[in-house]
Amino acid sequence: MKTARSLSHAPAFTLIEVVISAALMALILTAAYLCLSAGIAGKKLVEPRADIIQNARVAMALLTADLRGACPLSKDYAFLGLQRKIGETEADNMDFATHNYTPRRPHEGDFCQESFYLDKDPLTGQFGLWRRRNPVFAPDPLAGGKKEAIAQGLLGARFEYSNGTDWFDNWGEIKGKSKAENSNRDQPNLAGMPKAVRITLMFDSNPKTKPAMAAAEVATEPPLIFQSVARLNLASRTADDASGVGDNSGGQPAAGGGIN
Repeated sequence: MKTARSLSHAPAFTLIEVVISAALMALILTAAYLCLSAGIAGKKLVEPRADIIQNARVAMALLTADLRGACPLSKDYAFLGLQRKIGETEADNMDFATHNYTPRRPHEGDFCQESFYLDKDPLTGQFGLWRRRNPVFAPDPLAGGKKEAIAQGLLGARFEYSNGTDWFDNWGEIKGKSKAENSNRDQPNLAGMPKAVRITLMFDSNPKTKPAMAAAEVATEPPLIFQSVARLNLASRTADDASGVGDNSGGQPAAGGGIN
């Protein structure tokens, strides 16, 4: 009798306490799940954009370094910049030579013919920024060499050119149907080297491996846009050489521009 009486008075949880405890535990687990889900979603959102920022920084660094050391492409044209489109995608391209090149093989110098252009990756179907490099003097400065992708997942690339006063969508006189037929407007006959190039790269803000979008399909998210201006350090020197300044082989200095 004493044992039964002592068990009947043993401490225990009431039904209300059990219900309240279960409700609190359910709230805690739900909050933990929501926090975990938000963290995973944030990671999925941030990591691709961090990769985009890194890719954009690398592409901009390569572009600006080559442009700072830009020099005339050939005796026919010094620098070519063409505004063009692939479907509805802005896909400008540039052709120039640069001294920003480290020789890798015998008989190579620091002169390299280059092209920057937008094109589709045959494996992913996405647009990428490509660079063509040819470190030897070629009969056709717009062909030859090897190409490499320096950025992937672009939605467009735009290059603009400055003569020191205004900005232009095109630069140089394009010779050859293969280049001219891609232009959407007449070419301004701007000779020599531009003073600076404004680079605008538009990246897909939600990059993923997917086939190229159909013509009627548009991106649901705005692109991430990166812009920089590269000054051509050799442009003024090239202009002086073209005008005969400092040339002792018969070149005439500009009016009023005597050399001391």
